[in-house]
Amino acid sequence: MKQFISFVIKEARHILRDSRTMLILFGMPVALMLLFGFAISTDVKNVRTVVVTSQTDHLTQQVIDRLAASEYFTITACVASPQEAERLIRNQKADMAVVFAQDFASKHSGIQFIVDGADPNMAQQWTNYATSVIMNMEGGLVNSKMLYNPQMKSAYNFVPAIMGMLLMLVCAMMTSISIVREKEKGTMEVLLVSPIKPLMIIVAKAIPYLVLAFGILCSILLMSRFVLDVPLQGSLFWIFAVSGVYILLALSLGLLISNIADSQLVALLLSAMVLLMPIVMLSGMLFPVESMPEILQYVAAVIPPRYYIEAMRKLMIMGVGIGEVLREVAILTGMTLFLLTVALAKFKVRLE
Repeated sequence: MKQFISFVIKEARHILRDSRTMLILFGMPVALMLLFGFAISTDVKNVRTVVVTSQTDHLTQQVIDRLAASEYFTITACVASPQEAERLIRNQKADMAVVFAQDFASKHSGIQFIVDGADPNMAQQWTNYATSVIMNMEGGLVNSKMLYNPQMKSAYNFVPAIMGMLLMLVCAMMTSISIVREKEKGTMEVLLVSPIKPLMIIVAKAIPYLVLAFGILCSILLMSRFVLDVPLQGSLFWIFAVSGVYILLALSLGLLISNIADSQLVALLLSAMVLLMPIVMLSGMLFPVESMPEILQYVAAVIPPRYYIEAMRKLMIMGVGIGEVLREVAILTGMTLFLLTVALAKFKVRLE
């Protein structure tokens, strides 16, 4: 046991004295949280809006006032015809137009949106937000209620996604590079002929990254709560428990990559290609999996962060119990056992 503890302390000291590694481990979470929380935002704000109406009655004015009072829209002009509004949009002087029918006041219906569709995702959001604002008028047409995210902040969506991406990248990438570094320097042979078993060597190298991963998780949760104002509705115990399973999965994947790579550069490239792009594109981090082509949905089904992100969104934002995420936890546990078994089976106790 003393030898095992010595290996753990040795690996921890190696990590702590490497300033570049520490910068990656603790600088990247802070940078990404600030970037996704503030800079990369899908929140709708200050959309330049043109109002098209031939006559201003009480109900029409009420709708216009409600749009102007919201933080989402800025009324820039009021014109008499849709053609004028379209011209303003084509000249980049407006983003969307709200067209009222002549009999809007009497029928309580007849609103058309003319939207700049150069960015279809944002155009759809502008339309949805405008519809929501109009429908929620006091004594209005329809009253709707937004659950879990009434302010419709994009940070609610990004924080669980950043957790999934960072924990996977840090644990898998750093573990694989750490083991491959020993191969490159020729010190792995010394470790393998030491009195401690090869399995214990791997566990000893993984434990510091396991502790660091929980440290990163704590920093992300603290930043999300006190900097981005994202609530933690669910149980912290279950958030950490599910995260623990996911971290073990990431460490197992890092061990598997280290078996394939012969150099730190190869390990880094494999981690980037195998992990980064699928996580960003296919995990549901930025785009809903249900909106992808069917063949990509099958590919997304084997991406571990997809299930972790889904579980964290339910636990953190929706505040559900562990019973509502048993499916995601079961899949993550199965993937962890599979990857760990394959990685240990392929680990070479003798170096060529």
